[in-house]
Formats: sequence, C-alpha cells, structure tokens
Amino acid sequence: MTHHRRPLRLSALPTLAAVLAVAGCTPGDSEARVDPPPTPPADVAGLCAALHEKLPDTVAGLARTRTEPASDLTAAWGGSAIVLRCGIPRPPEMADPKQEGVEVNGVGWLLEKLPDGSGGAGGAVGGFRFTTGLRLAYTEVRVDKEHATDAGMLVGLSAAVAETVPVGVSSY
Repeated sequence: MTHHRRPLRLSALPTLAAVLAVAGCTPGDSEARVDPPPTPPADVAGLCAALHEKLPDTVAGLARTRTEPASDLTAAWGGSAIVLRCGIPRPPEMADPKQEGVEVNGVGWLLEKLPDGSGGAGGAVGGFRFTTGLRLAYTEVRVDKEHATDAGMLVGLSAAVAETVPVGVSSY
C-alpha cells in the first residue's frame, strides 16, 4: 500500500495566516463596548447628537465600529482602538496649567498620556486621551498605543467638532 502525500508548501502559510487573521478581525464588522458618559444636560446632548452625525467613517485608516450600547454620545473606530465619548463632565485636568495641549483645525485638545494598565481605549493598555476644551460640550477621544502615532488622527474628528460644537465654556 502506497501513500501519496503532497509536500506542504511553506510559502503559502504566511498568506493563509494573513487571510485568516483579517477574516477574524475585521474592525468594521465588530462591536466596541463603550460606556456612555452620565446623561448630560439636554443642550449638551443635542450638540453630541449633531457631532455623532458628522463623525467620519474612518479615522487613522480604521473603519467606524458599532458601539454597545448604541448611543449618540459614543463612537468607535477599529473595534476599540479609537473611542469617542461626547458630553463628558469637565475633566479636572483642564484646570492644570501644566497640562499639554494641541490645536487641530481650530479645535483645542487637552493631551494626556495614559499609563500602561490604565485601560486606554476601550480596554487597551496605555495610549492617549484627547479632550476638547473651550467648546460647549466636552468630547474625549481615547486612542490605543498602536494608533496614537498617526498625527492625522485628530484631523477628521476636529473638523466634525468644529462644525457641530460651538466655541464656548461648558457649564457641565
């Protein structure tokens, strides 16, 4: 009895592994668990709903992801790689003059590096948190370490904030 065996082509393994990885981890097809902030005042919630409608479909090359629970106060891209929460209370860090900030498309963002083990964006380790300032609704964006290196990440988000959330100081 003879057994005919085909030799395994090792060159096909990397391709197969890549296809399986992409099929199992397509960011746009997943959901992200994002806890909405405590219910903001009605005027702030209205601004957040307007922002939600104008948010880009992709950020840093990542497709928008459904959030669970669904809310006009939250959005995510690439699973939980980038997570947005609108209508958060004023962060105490806003009062610290030593905090770093950046301005993108006319929108000021408080910049905080999250320590490893902090939970980062939707459970990721480390990364950054950006929070809008001088707007009538505070918006927080958490980005995992891997995607925090994309300098253009805030461009589309800033454009949406500038269009929907007026300049001012939120009393919330």
